Amino acid sequence: MRKFKEIISVALIFTLLFTVSTFSPYAADDKNEVYIGGEAFGVKFYANGAMIIKLESYYDGEKYVCPAKDGGLKVNDIIKKVNNTKISTNEELKSEIEKSNGNEITVEIDRNGKIENKTVLPIKNTVGVYLLGAWVRDSCAGIGTMTYYDDSNNYFAALGHGICDCDTAALLPLKSGETVQAQISGIDKSVCGKAGSFCGYFTDVRLGNLSVNSPLGIFGDLTSENYKRNKKYLIANDDEVKTGKAVMVTTLVGNTPQEYEIEIKRICNRDMTSNENFVIKITDSRLLENCGGIVQGMSGSPIVQNGKIVGAVTHVFLNNPREGYGVFAQYMAECYNNQH
Repeated sequence: MRKFKEIISVALIFTLLFTVSTFSPYAADDKNEVYIGGEAFGVKFYANGAMIIKLESYYDGEKYVCPAKDGGLKVNDIIKKVNNTKISTNEELKSEIEKSNGNEITVEIDRNGKIENKTVLPIKNTVGVYLLGAWVRDSCAGIGTMTYYDDSNNYFAALGHGICDCDTAALLPLKSGETVQAQISGIDKSVCGKAGSFCGYFTDVRLGNLSVNSPLGIFGDLTSENYKRNKKYLIANDDEVKTGKAVMVTTLVGNTPQEYEIEIKRICNRDMTSNENFVIKITDSRLLENCGGIVQGMSGSPIVQNGKIVGAVTHVFLNNPREGYGVFAQYMAECYNNQH
């Protein structure tokens, strides 16, 4: 669960298989039309460093120890270097720890965007292996939904929220990543108290690369002609989004998106750093019958109202999976522009 609000919600961090920002002025009419998404796609994500997701003590033969904790390391720290050796994978970290032979190591970390250095003393466990007592993650993969594709600037927008660690909910630092076509083969329905999910698999059809992982979505370029172009729409300004009927575009079977009726119940805020701008309710009987409401993997599904793309699905309410949050599409576009 990601957070508690006035009602319980969970971020639709794409279905896993394993401060304030400054935005530039934006007006929808200044932009070309974009191709609407709704297709399922697979993400292979590689982090920029090894993120600590858990600190755990172990027995050294005499007592329980946790060198990482004793050295000042914390959950969500991103290990960038050990003794000036760049760390990109779990295996590279493990190798540098073994090379220490029990001597102190200097660990360079990124903590909330600030680079710090910590001194840590690896200690052997009962089988003679030097450890830090830290679980780390360097990559992940999953299925999500495409929001739109801007052919004028050759970038796609998807998810409506960032790719976060499934244990700590912290935004993963992007080193590199790629997207591939995915096929939806089944659905685990949402029920009160538990979010369901899409079941699917990656294909061998590569689509493109990731360039941005942000709280308002992931963005990247398309390098393949295999991506099918759907209908074009303008992106609505946030003040054009109204309560009332709308349509969500998503994929329940294979890789063919369809339209489903929803209702925009309430505008929550016009905070350009938030991915919880409005509340939606699923009203389409087909979607309710097949999914029970909103499910994980549906995040990024575009929402259309009055002939424009107004936003994307981002969250499901655990205590009422027929409802959830959406993010304004305008804010997703501004986020991308701000990163480039």
